[in-house]
Amino acid sequence: MIASPAVRQEQSPTPQARQPRPSAAINVGPNERLASTLGGGMLGLYGLSRGSLGGLALAAVGGALAYRGLTGHCDVYQALGINTAGQRGAATSVPAGQGIKVEKTITINRPAAELFHCWRNLENLPRFMRHLKTVQNEGHLRSHWVAQAPLGATVAWDAEIINEKPNELIAWRSLEGSDVDSAGSVHFRPLSGGRGTEVEVVLKYNLRAGRLGAQVAKLLGENPEQQIQEDLRCFKQLMEAGEIPTTRGQPACQG
Repeated sequence: MIASPAVRQEQSPTPQARQPRPSAAINVGPNERLASTLGGGMLGLYGLSRGSLGGLALAAVGGALAYRGLTGHCDVYQALGINTAGQRGAATSVPAGQGIKVEKTITINRPAAELFHCWRNLENLPRFMRHLKTVQNEGHLRSHWVAQAPLGATVAWDAEIINEKPNELIAWRSLEGSDVDSAGSVHFRPLSGGRGTEVEVVLKYNLRAGRLGAQVAKLLGENPEQQIQEDLRCFKQLMEAGEIPTTRGQPACQG
């Protein structure tokens, strides 16, 4: 929810303050505009094709998203004081105050070292992270990720590991030129008394379509908090039972 602006006392405006401020100034970067235009058009067509009240609502959201891309102006950005029009390409991490942050924790009855080595082989991740299609190790701590997106589309990005403590921590961030600005970490904390390991995932990302794009994703069922929670449950099932019951033929995790 956007807080209402504070009430200001009436005072004589300075000459600079008298200058008109355009209400529809461009505050959306070129990459976001392109993503908004294409995504909004696809969502609008999809909504209209459903021929229902819910479909009309999706079409309206798609129209607003397309308008955002065509005009380069976002009312939400204006209210929050955000301007991405002058930014070049994708950032190497998510700027403060933007995007979505998710923190989830689960306890797994396996040693921290075993969990760490499974996760550290990043190509294992799509086996329990359902929104990921592939992760490919490319050497030098870098990898290429491809994830599913709404309406059957995909998004891809390159990432690098920026911090690593064996059996304790893996931290990563996306590289410039990615579809998604992302930064995250996973922590492995052994519990006393042989009660297993606490696994905590902290993830922050920003879709190129901005905050509105994230809201569209939620409308279509792609809730990031729910996704990460389900992914951790699948990781727990895979590591404790050697397979995920809801899928066929899941072999044990490879380190």
